[in-house]
Amino acid sequence: MATDNGSTEGSTWPMPKFNFVVDIGTTMTNIAFQEVSGMDVEHQIIEYRKSNSALFSPEKMPGIVKYGNVTMKRGVFVNDNTFWNWRNQIAMNTVPRVTVLIKLLDQLGKVTMQWQLLNAWPTKITSTDLKSDGNEVAIDTLEIAHEQLIVTNGS
Repeated sequence: MATDNGSTEGSTWPMPKFNFVVDIGTTMTNIAFQEVSGMDVEHQIIEYRKSNSALFSPEKMPGIVKYGNVTMKRGVFVNDNTFWNWRNQIAMNTVPRVTVLIKLLDQLGKVTMQWQLLNAWPTKITSTDLKSDGNEVAIDTLEIAHEQLIVTNGS
């Protein structure tokens, strides 16, 4: 809420989600994507019932952490095979794993929130569909697996 003099001091507004960039490893930085989704984490549930429990239901305890794959969509650019080259490096049980940083920026371009995906690698690339009567932008979809998600604020 604005004060009488028009300033917004003391107010808190939710961040818009359209201003973000992605760094993939150290070589692919400040990549502009159209959409990033799937940054989720969940704990599997372990159910256990003690033999002397008065309740007729099991206790629920946190188990192994499970991270979902992150999906990223971006436009196709002329002579840009960066993601395909990364995927082509996958050999039998070996893949170069990198750290992926997804940065939410404020209106000045400063990082306000950051999602860090550790040991990330491409599991799937979906190329754009082609239509002779279409007028949409060509979009590639990259799906990334990772082993840990760390969320931090600001820089």
